[in-house]
Amino acid sequence: MLLTPDFCYKDLLKIPDEKLNDLAAEVRQEIINTVTTNGGHLGSSLGVVELTIAMLKTFDPFNDRIIFDVGHQSYPYKILTDRFNKFKTLRLKDGLCGFPRTSESPCDHFNTGHSSTSISAALGYAKARDLLHEKRQIIAFIGDGALINGLALEALNYVKETKTKIIIILNDNKFSISNRVGGFSTILARLSANSFYRKGKSFLRRHSHRKFFRILFKGMEFIHNHAKSLIKPDAANFFDDLDINYWGVFDGHDLKTCCEVMKLAKDYDKPVILHFNTQKGRGYEPAEKDPVKYHQVSPKGEIKSRTWSEAASEIITNELAPNDPKIICLTAAMATGVKLEKFAKKYPSRFFDVGIAESHMLTMAAGLAAGGMRPFVFIYSTFLQRAADQLMHDIALQNLPVVVMVDRAGLVGSDGDTHQGLLDISWARAIPNLEIYTPSDEKSLREIMHMASKTNAPVLIRYPRGNLQELNIDVDNKNNSGIIKIYSGEKIALLGHGTATGINLKTRELAIKKNIFIPAVFDIRRIKPFDFDALERILTEYEILCVSGENYVAGGNSELISEFMTTHDYNNTLIEFEVPVTCIQHATSQQQREIYGITPENIIDTIIKKSPIKK
Repeated sequence: MLLTPDFCYKDLLKIPDEKLNDLAAEVRQEIINTVTTNGGHLGSSLGVVELTIAMLKTFDPFNDRIIFDVGHQSYPYKILTDRFNKFKTLRLKDGLCGFPRTSESPCDHFNTGHSSTSISAALGYAKARDLLHEKRQIIAFIGDGALINGLALEALNYVKETKTKIIIILNDNKFSISNRVGGFSTILARLSANSFYRKGKSFLRRHSHRKFFRILFKGMEFIHNHAKSLIKPDAANFFDDLDINYWGVFDGHDLKTCCEVMKLAKDYDKPVILHFNTQKGRGYEPAEKDPVKYHQVSPKGEIKSRTWSEAASEIITNELAPNDPKIICLTAAMATGVKLEKFAKKYPSRFFDVGIAESHMLTMAAGLAAGGMRPFVFIYSTFLQRAADQLMHDIALQNLPVVVMVDRAGLVGSDGDTHQGLLDISWARAIPNLEIYTPSDEKSLREIMHMASKTNAPVLIRYPRGNLQELNIDVDNKNNSGIIKIYSGEKIALLGHGTATGINLKTRELAIKKNIFIPAVFDIRRIKPFDFDALERILTEYEILCVSGENYVAGGNSELISEFMTTHDYNNTLIEFEVPVTCIQHATSQQQREIYGITPENIIDTIIKKSPIKK
């Protein structure tokens, strides 16, 4: 075995070339074993094993700056940079993060979770290197669809202006720009990197005012460009126009070629993009056959039932779309995550997957709404942050009927700090014309989606990750009240939304079982516009208000209620059970709720401590 328990980066450098394929096989098996147990991103990491080995054979991860994009491609890198002995803790509480983290290793140079940040960060690192007169290579490792995002394209457009060298490694694991892989690509890379060729070309350019040298220079250009046109895909001209030298396409699983090309790029003195074809899910047959399904897998033993995503998808596919031909769906490379596969199959002309391009998607939805359609945008809460301006400027200010279905709202567990859905209420609450709803079960989700499909204003509907709550709330809400009373009580009112409503119902049940108190339970179904009339009635009837929710406390419901109480001279006791403004570390969602006190046990204990009511 090459991967010994104390394996480190220095051990990799000692492994002879003929043993590297054995190492790749061991790394793949370690990823398969760990990810199928803990959950995580499987397919993309399996596809970059050889590229990662070649990169670490060529560059020094402690001195050079390697920036992953998207970050979930970094599993082989973690294993090979002094973290093999901890890899089995991947995505577990207090274990390794599923993304690069500068706090985790000196080999991680930039925190990445959202896609398409690597080239911009690499350019920043490169200019810092130049200004500080340092000697180090800067590498942006991008792929898995991230190159098409607007941020990446903006960065590519700026490479020429920086007049500095970076190396871009493109992991093309799904839709290859071209399938022309072969020896000519390597020959062209060697020619481009050859110092004699570059010096000769530079000499002829400097003396091109003389006819003889001008003819030679044009001849070299013609031969070189003609060779490129034979072996390079047409789209590669895009990089040439941006003054980024394009080398490829190469086989990303041929270790010898990968190592050779990266060494040539290391010695090259200009910006260069290395285009490698890889197979997503390489080495794991189920992932090879279905790379979409195995892009991310759930932890072993996780109990699965009907999810919020499935319910939302089925409501629009089976109930709303058949009755309104203007209803369409959009998503940004998350069709599987938000469960829209059936909608796409049933209504192909009314479904748009725009790729990793959230900003574009929101403005496209605005255009569709302005043109007379009823767009439903399905997006994760964490990715909606990337389109805040478009939601505000292009949708809300024009008061267009776009429904934003915000999946993964709240605590999302092991994806870590970059993927939590805790900000949407805080910033979206400030957007004019926008209505915000938070269903607590499938019944309320259905009611809200039906209502939103007929509302002539922008609507945001947020719902959590994971399994639906079965609350069996039988409350008539024909008047579209913002706060629904589920149970009456004595002195104490528990107010929550989404998952917190389920937690509050369990709190009431536990408090009654222990004969401590009998609280009322209210479901905050509409966050904006907030139902202040209902709030006043609650403040009049109950002495203690406990407000809970999976959102940041800054800009949350407790802050809004506190301001209302102060303004209107209410002296009720207000206790908040929301998430403090902090970076949320990876753990299960339940563990995160326990950390931040959003549990029945903590709610009861806190009420006893902070109120006159004694056990």
